[in-house]
Order: sequence, then C-alpha cells, then structure tokens
Amino acid sequence: MYENFSGCRVLSYCVISNHFHLLLEVPPKAEGGLSDEELLKRLSGLYSEDFVECVAMELEEARKLVADGRASETRVAEIHARFTYRMHDLSEFMKGFLIRFTRWFNRTHSRSGTLWEERFKSVIVESGVAARTIAAYIDLNPVRAGMVVDPADYRWSSYGEAIGGGTKGNGKKAREGLVRAWFCDQGVGFDSEKWREVSRLYRRLMGIELQKKSGRAVVEKRGLVTKNTAELLESADNETALPDLGMAAMLRCRVRYFTDGAVIGSKAFVNETFEAARDRFTTRRKDGARRLRGSGKAAAGVLWSVRDLRVGIGEEL
Repeated sequence: MYENFSGCRVLSYCVISNHFHLLLEVPPKAEGGLSDEELLKRLSGLYSEDFVECVAMELEEARKLVADGRASETRVAEIHARFTYRMHDLSEFMKGFLIRFTRWFNRTHSRSGTLWEERFKSVIVESGVAARTIAAYIDLNPVRAGMVVDPADYRWSSYGEAIGGGTKGNGKKAREGLVRAWFCDQGVGFDSEKWREVSRLYRRLMGIELQKKSGRAVVEKRGLVTKNTAELLESADNETALPDLGMAAMLRCRVRYFTDGAVIGSKAFVNETFEAARDRFTTRRKDGARRLRGSGKAAAGVLWSVRDLRVGIGEEL
C-alpha cells in the first residue's frame, strides 16, 4: 500500500520476530510534479474509493475555477501538496508504514499503545556492489539467527518469497525487487524475467554452495527442501562482484558496518556523500571513506564505510 502511494519500492526485506529489515529505493520526484490522474492513482493505493472520489471532485472544481480565471494554479498545487510531501521521502514512508502496521497489529492482537521500541535506523547504500551486498545481508538474517540453514526455507523474506512463490503473484514482486537490487547500477528496472539469471548469482553471493549442474536441488543432500530447484544451478563462471567464499563468510556474520556504517559503497561514493554532509563532522576529519575491517575484511577495497568502527563513533561525528 505504501509503495503504491509513495513511489518508493522495497527491493529486499526480512521480517524477524522482533524487528525487520528493508532495502528501500527512494526515486526522485518527477520533474513538473504529478498529473491529477497520477495523484489519484497514488491515493487509491492507500485510501478508500470514496476518499479518492472526493479529492477528484475537489481537483475538478479547482481546475474549473482556474479555467474561468477565478483562481490561480496555486489552488490546484495546494491540493497536490497535501499528499505529495509524503511521497518519495524515506522518513515519511517509514512513519506512515509503521503507524499503519501498529494499528493492524494492535487490532489483530487486541492491544493498544506503541509497538516500536525506538526510531528506525537507516544507512545510505550505493547502487551496484553495495546494493547487492545489503540485499543478501538482509535475506541471510534468519540463517545468522539460527532459524534455518537455507535462506530459501524462510518464508518471511524477499528470497523466501521469490523462491517459494509467496501468497500472491507467485513471488513475482519479490523477484522484481531482487532483480532491481542486483542490476540497479546497469539501468535494469523491475524485470522479473531476469530472475533466472539473478537467482544463481544471488544465491552464490549469499554463500550457499551449489554443487551440481544436473538440475537436482543441491540442498537435498543436506536434507532440506526448496520449491524451485531449477534456479539453484551452479554457475559455470563466477560472475559475482566479490569472491564467493569471502563474501559468504562476511555475510554470515552480523557485520556492524551494515547497521552502524551510515554510508556504504565505493570509495568515491562515500567521499562524495561525506562532502555533501561536511557540516556534520569535525574539522579534524579530512575525508569520508574508511576501509571495512574485521568480519567485513572480505570486501575491503571494494566497499567502504563512512565510519571507522575501530574508534569511538562519538569522536568521529
């Protein structure tokens, strides 16, 4: 509902018992704003048919007044502004989403009051290697938590939905998101037709070794079950951005950089973002990019963080 309203898109997700992760793409607003038709379409994703009809009538009346010279375009713009300020914005997306989820959860479980312990945390993620890595990190949460051995066996995640089919659309939406996460730096949109290609690479990135090319699900050997064995074929060539084993080891650990790093990406991207927020740092800080260390060492030289977690974060900010 909030995707349809806001224009933002979830690329990957994982819902655990007491928290969740989202990789969210927040595209810029369209130049010139939304047409009346597009605005009403967005509203229909979140509001009732009667509410949308009322807004449509209000817009129609305002347009007539403008055409008759009895009002300026400002009148129409004000109607749009009542809703568009909440679109294409991370904070507004999360605010509305969490409020709606809380209302649903409270109603379902006959409770009241707040649900979330604290404000959400966010990091800026660069397209390309960083986006693919964070998507895999999110889908590996239930594996790291010891809930499952294979991420394909966890239903409440983007990878589990993409493999298992989900309750609606046969997993198409989840596949579109993961395709976008993998190819976003190459101009590829939400194209589920590329899932066959991405599934092999994405699974390798998550560190699940594929052992045979025969079409038989390799996880059978470990006594596990997946619903889509054809997509679990071993890749002839390693087309992943990072070494298979090194990345697998890194992703299976709870890497602090992915939750506390603030900005993750190439060295140039991190430095560029640092310069844009220069006023947030002390004059002693000369540049932004810091190498990943510890469990993130496998990505050193490819991915960089704006925070060096070897020292106190308070001294850096």
